[in-house]
Amino acid sequence: MQTAAQSMVDLPGIKKLRSGKVREVYDLGDTLLFVATDRISAFDVVLPNPIPKKGAVLNQLSAFWFNHFGRIDNHFVTADFDRFPKQLRPFREQLAGRSMIVRKTKPLPVECVVRGYLAGSGWKEYQQSQSVCGIKLPPGLKLASQLPEPIFTPATKAESGHDENIDMSRCAQILGDEVAERVKKLSLEIYSAGRKHAAQRGIIVADTKFEFGTIDGALLLIDEVLTPDSSRFWPADQYVVGESPPSFDKQFVRDYLETLDWAKRPPAPQLPGDVVARTAAKYVEAFERLTGEKLR
Repeated sequence: MQTAAQSMVDLPGIKKLRSGKVREVYDLGDTLLFVATDRISAFDVVLPNPIPKKGAVLNQLSAFWFNHFGRIDNHFVTADFDRFPKQLRPFREQLAGRSMIVRKTKPLPVECVVRGYLAGSGWKEYQQSQSVCGIKLPPGLKLASQLPEPIFTPATKAESGHDENIDMSRCAQILGDEVAERVKKLSLEIYSAGRKHAAQRGIIVADTKFEFGTIDGALLLIDEVLTPDSSRFWPADQYVVGESPPSFDKQFVRDYLETLDWAKRPPAPQLPGDVVARTAAKYVEAFERLTGEKLR
């Protein structure tokens, strides 16, 4: 199992394409290497403390779902380090358990968000307009209410890096009618199947975000899938309509930061050891519940 936290990756001789808040991406020629670090961000700021095992959870959980949804075309090749190219063998300590090889795609410029419950920005919008991303909802819903049926609420990336909710007509303008309808259908299908699987393991998937890319016009599921970073997971046994349920993600981190006199811009404050430990434990618990496996 991954033990020591890993916030940086150093692979001399391997071409790095980009660094995200959490992930490092390397160019292997026909494929890419995704490496999930233990970095954590809150309020769009990367925090100084990494969360031990977080990267391994994100990587191995995505690999689990790519295999689980194998009939849906995706970019996943392997997360088995012993099948990685020879040039990566010297970096086993940095890569094993927290990296995967994926096919190169052209990512679509729309994030495919599916909501099954009213929370986050959806709840804020509902309170103002009784709708979410242009979709009218019944009156009288409360925070954390289950929606009559899951809804597709796409988003684009604003230049500032924040997600910007859009309606389906805007999504169709960006992607074209046919592709917009296909990603909507696929997103709802994957969410429903994932939610059913999670429910059998005591987890509610309140909402999630998918990304898609294309290879020669073919549509593929890419990026990460149904992880605590891309989804809102709630423990079913603690779910109460009208209250914000505890979740399997950055909740302890956000709650702690909200108690501070911090302007939510760099530099970010250090996290206490107990906040780091409790957050790490929640990530691992989500993985083990959903997969029925121990984290490697």
